[in-house]
Amino acid sequence: MAIAKLDVRRPGILVPPLTPFTAKLKVDYVALKKGVDAIIERSKPALIIAAGVEAQEYQFLSFKERFDLIRATIDAVDGRVPVAVGISHPSYKIAIELAHFGEKHGAKAVQLLAPQKPTGGAPTTSELVRYFESIGRETSLPFVLYLNAGPGADLSIPATVELAKLESIKFIKESSRDLARASRLIAEIEQPGLAHYFTTMQMLLITLQLGGSGVTLPPPASDIARLIIDAYEAGDLARATKLQQIFATYPSRWMSYGLAAVMKASSEVLGIPAGRPYPPYDAVQGADLEDLRAFVSGQLAPLQGLVHA
Repeated sequence: MAIAKLDVRRPGILVPPLTPFTAKLKVDYVALKKGVDAIIERSKPALIIAAGVEAQEYQFLSFKERFDLIRATIDAVDGRVPVAVGISHPSYKIAIELAHFGEKHGAKAVQLLAPQKPTGGAPTTSELVRYFESIGRETSLPFVLYLNAGPGADLSIPATVELAKLESIKFIKESSRDLARASRLIAEIEQPGLAHYFTTMQMLLITLQLGGSGVTLPPPASDIARLIIDAYEAGDLARATKLQQIFATYPSRWMSYGLAAVMKASSEVLGIPAGRPYPPYDAVQGADLEDLRAFVSGQLAPLQGLVHA
């Protein structure tokens, strides 16, 4: 099946909106819309990801609720930027079903995690190739390959390059903070034109300098990423470096609570309702919360263009 073409701004940011929940643990769609609007205004994303990364907490939803979140995200974006629908699932048949739903509702791409082998043991490169080929035969949407060892498979560099050669895979999101790995994959994937390569927040500036395509991260960290990219493109390396240094301690100082918890608490400080993490997992609390609030109020909010109305 011919793969649809999708051009995204590079260097750019792929942004997964946070998923706010009501007190009854249903998705708060009013708050979701406000969060999407803030992302588009402040982060100026190249692509928005609907229900595609762990920090979006889609794992806690029923299958129907996952469909509803995907559709609500696409509706909230309302064509302002392209949307990639998260279709991650160990079963390629269910991933295809999710992809078809995304196609029906206007998605321009799909994002899927390189899966663990559900029956145990690490998947081989040939197994992963067959997995992605099976999905690619059934959808024309380009893939964002999501690499996150832990929830997903831990791919070697040769295996990652092999997957990048597949026609469907046009973008790769790498969660590793390994500079040696990222720099080699930029050289072997981005530079030869196999796929566009995006890393994560701690790697953003060096990724730009090495020729990578950008970063994937949730709000409000994505707001900082936008400022870094703007400074870099303007040739102001000193400002880009100073901004990048924010990611030396943020969000890592509070990461014992998990990325979703830190981003949700930060968003609340900046006036964007994001709710609490899905239970039984804790929100940032106590002295840690006061510390985070002080950091966000004192260091993030004053940055030009970062204060939300």
